[in-house]
Amino acid sequence: MLRNIGLITIMGIFWAACSTNNTKKIMIVATGNIDVNMDAKTITLSGGAGSNDKTVDFNVAGPLMLTLKDEDGKSSAISVNDNGYYILNARKDTIAGAYQNYSAPKTKVDTIKQETIERGIDSLSQLIEGKNVSAANRNFFVTPSNIVKITANMDAFVVPPFHRMASIEKVGDKEPEVYRFYTLNEIREKLTKLKALTAPPTVK
Repeated sequence: MLRNIGLITIMGIFWAACSTNNTKKIMIVATGNIDVNMDAKTITLSGGAGSNDKTVDFNVAGPLMLTLKDEDGKSSAISVNDNGYYILNARKDTIAGAYQNYSAPKTKVDTIKQETIERGIDSLSQLIEGKNVSAANRNFFVTPSNIVKITANMDAFVVPPFHRMASIEKVGDKEPEVYRFYTLNEIREKLTKLKALTAPPTVK
């Protein structure tokens, strides 16, 4: 009897491990309401003008096929081949994002070096055009109705467009893995502000 209980316990642990390894975590970014039918594997968008997001976990061995239905009735096939953390852009505009080191000490605005600002301008300018974008660089350019894998780390933090997040607490000795996404309009606004910091002072 004890032997059977032990066998069942081992099988339970094995099953739990397999279930975890098959996880495909998807953050859906959209405008308006997001309805997810887990059984039918469909994502339906409806009404509303505000930015919205929803994160769901699919436990599927092998490729996952989803259907995205927008508010106009158009359907798009979404394929997720590997396990990991993904972002699905269900908006009508492109979003872009990258890894952010939120655990690094913050520098006061008045002590930021000119070279740092210029590097930021160059980096954002490339990102907004989809240049120098790759998984290795940990930056992403996601066009409408497309999905990209961000990381294999299910415990990563993904911040969608229009969310205000300036810092995150460090848990233990492990650095948080954070990715921040923006709409291209948000990035353009940031570029305008950065360029203003590099402008020579006006002589009165």
